[in-house]
Amino acid sequence: MIWITWTILVGNNLKRPPAVLFDWDDTLIDNWESIHSALNKTLTAMGHETWPIERTRKQVRQSMRNSFPQLFGDKWETAADIFYDHIKADHLQTLKRLPHAREILVTLNDFGLPVGIVSNKTGYLLRAEVAYLGWDNFFTAIVGAGDAAQDKPEPDPIYLCLNGSGIDSNESGWPHVWFVGDAPSDLECANKAGVTSVLLCKKPYPVEEFGDLEPKIHVENLKSLESLFMNLKQTLLN
Repeated sequence: MIWITWTILVGNNLKRPPAVLFDWDDTLIDNWESIHSALNKTLTAMGHETWPIERTRKQVRQSMRNSFPQLFGDKWETAADIFYDHIKADHLQTLKRLPHAREILVTLNDFGLPVGIVSNKTGYLLRAEVAYLGWDNFFTAIVGAGDAAQDKPEPDPIYLCLNGSGIDSNESGWPHVWFVGDAPSDLECANKAGVTSVLLCKKPYPVEEFGDLEPKIHVENLKSLESLFMNLKQTLLN
């Protein structure tokens, strides 16, 4: 299912975006097994109670440099070292592609669109996962936490991803770029950067979680997103 609350139109048709950016975790891949395990080992080592997976999924949305100081205070860098030691041990082995992830990337590449990643996963871990899946060639830019001056929900990672892309930053360029994500931080980042926000969510807009961050486009899953692009491609060919 596709919900379109706002679109850039050419006549009665969607306009081709100059680029498409994706979040990573819970958008293209699932790696909660490794994240949850490493976090609980870190919590235990730091004298905290462990979390159930539901809490991890709900609260692990910000980058480490934004979230760990809140959890561990002035000992957050020690906690970060523990977390990295554990997650580096198995994050590639537990990595799972989400349904239709590779297919949408192939479609966008065949469509001739630049594709990038903007994630709150630490940059070197993110790039290792992309390489492990053999997806390097799908992306023109890969930006993770720590790569830009600030992480999501600030707009800096999108700016870094688009700088050097050749896409004009004026009203005819960047505002037409799509940023696809599943979390409030993704929509907030898109809004602050002035690009088109695309929410990936199975249910109608969850106002209790996202508040007034209503996306411009809302798709149920990656297959729906691919269908939207295939329809757009067919429209442009006619």
